[in-house]
Amino acid sequence: MVKNYFYITILLVFFFSMSLSAQENKQQPRTQETASIEGLSLYPNPVSNGKVYISSKNDLDKEIIIFDVLGKKVLQTMISSRELNVSNLTPGVYIIKINENDASATRKLIVR
Repeated sequence: MVKNYFYITILLVFFFSMSLSAQENKQQPRTQETASIEGLSLYPNPVSNGKVYISSKNDLDKEIIIFDVLGKKVLQTMISSRELNVSNLTPGVYIIKINENDASATRKLIVR
């Protein structure tokens, strides 16, 4: 009887060690790494007057993409100044993606 418990224990240890090693070998999904925008500033947030100002250290042309909370693109534009008009957006929470050269940043934007 002790022999049976010994063999069962050995089999269980073997089984669990195999299942653990199988889980450790799974590769994690790779995330795309991009440089962040140096000195990025987004203000005012929350937006109440329909204008948001976006500045960075380099102040280059920026591509702006705004998504609603469901992931639907609601605005896409290029700006060369710091001012972005968001007066046509309904009040709510949005995700704003800013691209400047090879750098990119994503922030939460609240419109009142």
